[in-house]
Amino acid sequence: MPDILDTILHWVFPVDCAACGHPAADRRLPFFCRACWESITPIEGPICPQCGQPFDSPIALAYSPGHRCRACREKPPRFDRALSPYRYEGVLEQAIRLFKYRRKDTLAAPLADLMLTWADRLPPVDLVMPVPLHPSRLRAREFNQSLLLADRIARRLGLPLSFEHLERIRETRPQTGLDRKDRARNVRRAFAVRDPDGLKDIRVLLVDDVLTTGATVNDCARALRHAGAASVTVLTLARRI
Repeated sequence: MPDILDTILHWVFPVDCAACGHPAADRRLPFFCRACWESITPIEGPICPQCGQPFDSPIALAYSPGHRCRACREKPPRFDRALSPYRYEGVLEQAIRLFKYRRKDTLAAPLADLMLTWADRLPPVDLVMPVPLHPSRLRAREFNQSLLLADRIARRLGLPLSFEHLERIRETRPQTGLDRKDRARNVRRAFAVRDPDGLKDIRVLLVDDVLTTGATVNDCARALRHAGAASVTVLTLARRI
């Protein structure tokens, strides 16, 4: 009955694709048509094995698979690995902005499913955790997009979800418009762990929507490793390149 009702509602109240304007005929994919959604393709070529930044050369890792990018060599991140399957551009950028800023939370499931495109690249993990919002930001936005993504990913991977261990203890200004140094300074020691005993020797999968410089997830990883986490793997949907 719910499927029939959904079909009728979709027929009576059609939705146009947010990207191309054509009818979005697939009711399982909100706000976008199937053609536009399938135009979202993963990053190709070699990436830094630690931060996930794509290398310019297609043979960058041919002779040294563990070769890290210059930024990771000069200042190693606190996290063990970061994976971002897609570029923050085009249709995916539109989808993320609808999800994050216009509260289209029905996009959480299809976006989280995209994040698992590289599930086979994930190392063993024990616990899924979202990047938290400061309470004041959460009150203003009324939801944490990273938590919605992390919840879906935890269910798909069959892993427990924690949204209580890691907390944002300092309100920071938005990272948008800041350069790399200012981003790092803005979130420095902005995160802390509640009940660190519960994270001892735990392998954490930290989930966020977009990775730009990695400053936010890096400070999260700092707090988690200080609390005794065995490893921190970062998974984001997209990265700005």
